[in-house]
Amino acid sequence: MHSRPIALTAAFAAALLAAAAPGPRASAGVPQPSHGDARGGESREARAVRATLTATARDTGEVRAARSAGEAREGAVSAAELLAKVRDCTPISRGSYRKDAGAEATVPVCGTDEVVHWTADMDVSCDGQSTPRCNARTDPWFIEDTAFRQSDGKPLNAETLPYVVVPGPSQTWRHTESGVRGGTVVAVVHDDRVRYGVVGDTGPTDVIGEVSQAMARSLGVDDDPVAGGVASDVTYVLFRDSKATPIEDHSAAASLGGELARRFVSGTG
Repeated sequence: MHSRPIALTAAFAAALLAAAAPGPRASAGVPQPSHGDARGGESREARAVRATLTATARDTGEVRAARSAGEAREGAVSAAELLAKVRDCTPISRGSYRKDAGAEATVPVCGTDEVVHWTADMDVSCDGQSTPRCNARTDPWFIEDTAFRQSDGKPLNAETLPYVVVPGPSQTWRHTESGVRGGTVVAVVHDDRVRYGVVGDTGPTDVIGEVSQAMARSLGVDDDPVAGGVASDVTYVLFRDSKATPIEDHSAAASLGGELARRFVSGTG
């Protein structure tokens, strides 16, 4: 990831040294072209390279700062803080969900005044736009659509957008009755990581615990839609009546999610 900026910087530095180095000694009686100017003898070439090198360093710094800001938003609240707040379950579903088709139903949907939450496994979804890594060849269950769509009307992109799949409406639980809709902000907790995303799709009415490929990857989980995911200990926290706008803007979800999580754990939300 960092090899290209380093290589470019090294190349610019080498060019700078070459441009600034003195040329061969003038032969007696042979006039030489002047490469300097009255402001200090630095050639135009050297000044141009120096300016480019400075701009490259500035751009690299800005990218690094932006990345750090994004990581700070994602890490505004620790996994331990969030898990402590959802340790107890007050069921709001009329029964429990299965982690996988055919498995025993053991996962209730729980709720507080501020959030809806559950702890289950993590299956990986590629549904949405067809991309190089999410398509009918890489995912035998691939569907080129999502229940909720981007602001331009296209399906969401599971390869790039961290999103969570909620069970389809049923007698067990209707997510809209709990203030959960497309674009609702979600915090997903696995091991010591917290990552934010949105509710992006609905799934089977009796199964729970599914995320987009991008969400799995952000949590350090194998994002392969066939062999990836994890079997247990993933906690999903959905902030009631929240909405990231537009739904495809992950930075909006991360920013709002960090704020809502902080309010939730501090008791000020």
